[in-house]
Amino acid sequence: MNAALALGAYTLLVGFVAPFLLLRADWPHRAPALALAVWHTLALSFALGTALTAYHLFMPMEHAHEGLSGLLHSCGVDLGAGGPAPDTAERLSVVLPATLGIALAGGFAFHVARARLTRTRHREAVDLVGRRSVRLGATVLPYDVPAAYCLPGRRPRIVVSEAAVRELAPEQLAAVLAHERAHIAGRHHLALAGAAAFRSVFPLLPLARQVREQTALLLEMVADDRALRTHSEGALATAMYAMAAARTPEDAFAAGGRTALVRMRRLLGPRTAPHPALRGAMAAATAVVPLMPLLVACPIGVG
Repeated sequence: MNAALALGAYTLLVGFVAPFLLLRADWPHRAPALALAVWHTLALSFALGTALTAYHLFMPMEHAHEGLSGLLHSCGVDLGAGGPAPDTAERLSVVLPATLGIALAGGFAFHVARARLTRTRHREAVDLVGRRSVRLGATVLPYDVPAAYCLPGRRPRIVVSEAAVRELAPEQLAAVLAHERAHIAGRHHLALAGAAAFRSVFPLLPLARQVREQTALLLEMVADDRALRTHSEGALATAMYAMAAARTPEDAFAAGGRTALVRMRRLLGPRTAPHPALRGAMAAATAVVPLMPLLVACPIGVG
């Protein structure tokens, strides 16, 4: 029970306090890829902590220190001849964590499949209405508002409007296309599906809500940074300004959209990388935090 209390306290800190602290920090927008890893690491750690809390709540103390044999016994597999059948508490100690894992995996599969179906339907419509531009590596749609977005997946598409091709300068358009190619190459739709699955399982949890929102924003910043390897901040920022009001599909990654203002301020303002010590500490945290529930439980469990 002591392990369950410690794990419960840890998961509460991760689920309620950690998001507040991370949102108040100023470094995530300066290192969006690292910040994205930290958010998803917190989600993984919370899920593992919740599963272990349930396990220790229901696992009787006489089986809590038996290692693998105790776990097999709680599943109904008795390695000793004629041993007693596991009781309800022992079964719950395995069923509840397993149910959580299945819910998260099922939620991820559901969001991936739903988004794929939506993108497939939209891609078919785009192929019918638009015209393929080999020069741009994109499909051009007859739309009078500057817009650009991508449909990631097995058969990706980059879509730009005729207004974007007509009104954006060559450097601006090239920066936008580089941004969209970064989404496709990075398979960013999978990270977004993972965040959506976590929120669907824990809909009232502050961490789950912020993981979903911050993942969408940080993925756009990651794509911005990838585009900035070959294009200027000014070209990308002014292109985003031109496309800020464009409407794009829900399951697409758009260069403009509702995150454009925050990203423009980031591109045009002072841009300093986080201190190497901070980057090292956050990188170490992404490796250690998922293991923290085990570290919290084991010293107490063996005491």
